[in-house]
Amino acid sequence: MSVALASPPVYALILLVAVLAAAFLSLLVAVVAGLLTRWDGASLPGSLLRAGTVFGAAMTLLCGLIALGVAATT
Repeated sequence: MSVALASPPVYALILLVAVLAAAFLSLLVAVVAGLLTRWDGASLPGSLLRAGTVFGAAMTLLCGLIALGVAATT
């Protein structure tokens, strides 16, 4: 029994929406991390460094999950 995949334009649109959602979620997590470190008393450069690190980690994790999903469907 085979699974019918979406047509290529629909599949590309779904992938684009997934990557945009990952970027938005990563940005949201980075802002929260920056605000929490600033609230904890860190300096502005320190909180920006922490926010950038968290953004990179979250984006890497989410893009890795999207890549696993793409690999599983092809």
